[in-house]
Amino acid sequence: MSGHLYSPWRLEYILSAKSDTCPFCLKEDGSTDEAHFVVYRTNLSFVILNLYPYNNGHIMVIPVRHTQDMDDLTDEEYTDLFGCVRKAERVLRAAYSPDGINIGMNLGKAAGAGIDSHLHVHLLPRWSSDSNFMTTVGGTRVIPEAFERTYHLLKNQFDSIEE
Repeated sequence: MSGHLYSPWRLEYILSAKSDTCPFCLKEDGSTDEAHFVVYRTNLSFVILNLYPYNNGHIMVIPVRHTQDMDDLTDEEYTDLFGCVRKAERVLRAAYSPDGINIGMNLGKAAGAGIDSHLHVHLLPRWSSDSNFMTTVGGTRVIPEAFERTYHLLKNQFDSIEE
């Protein structure tokens, strides 16, 4: 079976100049957060939409300081990072009512990390019916929600959830 998928929004990425800088090292003052889809930030960590999601609501929690190893995190950074993971889980449950949530890390290229130089934790909401025919037959994922909607939904939810 062969076919074509039309995705004109990918052309800008394909033609863009690639950078050697870490895409997770963002301005710490938050001035570029909306442009980078950062939905929540503490002094030590932030939560960002995954630009290549497996499902709508796929987010990542990332320490502000550039490091690739958990053992390199200070106790304060570690506590903050996983406090953000816990808050992100509450946010995803409130925003999407998923049947489950995958939470995981890929440490190193061999473990599947696309960006292995900056530690990050994935949170991926899952539903019993989220593996549809496009993934099974076509090897293609369909994300039913625009990034802008996901961004505003999750940002508002983070702003309203108590610590």
